[in-house]
Amino acid sequence: MNRAELVDSVAQATGQPKTEVTRTLSGLVHTVTAALAKGDKVTLVGFGTFERRNRKARTGRNPRTLAPLKIAAAKVPAFRAGKELKDIVNGRAKQPSLVLAKPKASKPAAKKAAHKPAKKAAHKPAKKAVKKKKR
Repeated sequence: MNRAELVDSVAQATGQPKTEVTRTLSGLVHTVTAALAKGDKVTLVGFGTFERRNRKARTGRNPRTLAPLKIAAAKVPAFRAGKELKDIVNGRAKQPSLVLAKPKASKPAAKKAAHKPAKKAAHKPAKKAVKKKKR
């Protein structure tokens, strides 16, 4: 599944427009990436943990010449799946149905200090259409 297919699937499951799902997904990826760059862990309970690991420097081999070469130390992103995700993937558990929280109702606008009824417009006769003269 690529990004566009993921957006389509989430939009269909949640009933949200694709543009909103795309913005949300971009925000999630951006936030997780920034956290990993700082060295923080991102844990989604039941799904898994994203973390940054340190890889030590090591010696490798050039596959063409078999000459040894030094591979520098690096910081790499890693994902460790959670127990619930592992159980669902291995068939030991069923994926629960998607339950979406209902959006909160927007707060009503502040009440006006003096609540006056709207004035009725005075009845005015409609303007007659003026015929244009042909030239």
